[in-house]
Amino acid sequence: CHLSGSGVVKSFSYLGLLLCSLPSAKKSRGQQESRWRWLKAVFLLSSAAVGGLLSWSYLSAEDGVTEVLAHRRESLQDKFVEIPCSEDYNSHKRFEGCTPRKCGRGVTDAVITREEAERIRRIAERGLSLGGSDGGASILDLHSGALSLGKHFVNLYRYFGDKIQDIFTEEDFALYRDVRQRIQQRIAQAFGISSASMYLTKPTFFSRINSTEAKTTHDEYWHPHVDKVTYGSFDYTSLLYLSDYTEDFGGGRFVFMDAGSNKTIEPRAGRVSFFTSGSENLHRVEKVHWGTRYAITISFTCNPDHGIGDPVLM
Repeated sequence: CHLSGSGVVKSFSYLGLLLCSLPSAKKSRGQQESRWRWLKAVFLLSSAAVGGLLSWSYLSAEDGVTEVLAHRRESLQDKFVEIPCSEDYNSHKRFEGCTPRKCGRGVTDAVITREEAERIRRIAERGLSLGGSDGGASILDLHSGALSLGKHFVNLYRYFGDKIQDIFTEEDFALYRDVRQRIQQRIAQAFGISSASMYLTKPTFFSRINSTEAKTTHDEYWHPHVDKVTYGSFDYTSLLYLSDYTEDFGGGRFVFMDAGSNKTIEPRAGRVSFFTSGSENLHRVEKVHWGTRYAITISFTCNPDHGIGDPVLM
């Protein structure tokens, strides 16, 4: 008897061997039928067990959340969880008084108001109306001018020229700077450092995510990653959410992937989440299943060589 195929599950291989060792025709027909009934029962039980295991594995990978750090319906003054720092920072130049020695993650609804978040969202909506990805994830970077357009990116300041004056105002950029400064100060307070030792760094950008199928790797936002590994300049990462989980979109929660468990933040307009950027804060974003999720990622470095200025209306 011969079994072929490289991806056979062990339990089915075991069943195959049992089938190959069935009694010969010399045994009674009644004995053969009895064994066939027994094998069929084992096969069905094994199939159910394997199917259940695969279903459990899928659900655990997609929705393995054991703790919600911030529910959408609650308004948090401040919440902070300290965790051990990874060694990621040791491979970069250290800046005393800034490079993380205290690591963790925090969330607050007390820094940016919902009205301010709505105004910031309108800036994102106007800018992204000029382009947008063919896939489900679009970005707008007011610092570099990067804007998703189809399957590529363009510099909106060069591509649209003087039309930008009709899209954005000085008041928009002033609000953007003020929001950035308040978030920077909150992060500095939480980690016991001076906000003057932190520098805005790139990329800092708006994101708009919907359920459209990904067309390029740029649309695949849901993969687990570490900011310090992806962008070496990052030391502190923050996100300002501009729309509401379950009201404006489904899915799209922010998930910290800790050993043995996941912890999630449910987006709420005006909510700020922040964390040290090393491997101690491996994270991902769930796929958005319906609606549109808006947020802005604002990142900071301790290295002045990697600092960037606030955007200026050209």
